[in-house]
Amino acid sequence: MLVGYGRTSILDQVAGLEVQERDLQALGCGKIFLEQTSSVGPREALDAALDYVREGDTLVVTKLDRLARSVVHLGQILQQLEAKKVGLRILNLGIDTNTPTGKLMLNVRGSVAQFEREMMLERQREGIAKAKAENKYRGRAPTARARADEIKMLASHGVSKREIAQKLGIGERSVFRVLAS
Repeated sequence: MLVGYGRTSILDQVAGLEVQERDLQALGCGKIFLEQTSSVGPREALDAALDYVREGDTLVVTKLDRLARSVVHLGQILQQLEAKKVGLRILNLGIDTNTPTGKLMLNVRGSVAQFEREMMLERQREGIAKAKAENKYRGRAPTARARADEIKMLASHGVSKREIAQKLGIGERSVFRVLAS
């Protein structure tokens, strides 16, 4: 049986999740697990998919980055799948671990993806350091502190912290911090 898994990082990426679901359905996945969560946070649908698959099944994902956060994480997932005698298919790479060549290609591609991510993060750090040295880097604007007077005024009128956060478009924790200071 083909078992599909799809993920997007944020709730705004509904279209991306729908495309993954469509592709997995078109391939004939009998069961599909979908979620919208960061790759570093809890991934309940992935855990459920890994628990669901049985010997002879193939877990299918549309792209490698939808499945694993790193080469180490990919290795952990592969160990779980191999222990259950379950294959892995990655559609956009044309990789199927049910073949020896597919296993080799997955390891090579996973390593290259990890390398690319590390290089991107290094370039980002270098760019930030350069901008800081030139006094051009300001970081994210402190939205809550800039609106402290509004927050305090709304709180004094009995508006709940949650409503204040929603009304001003800031996080609830930011509201708590402003009111605690």
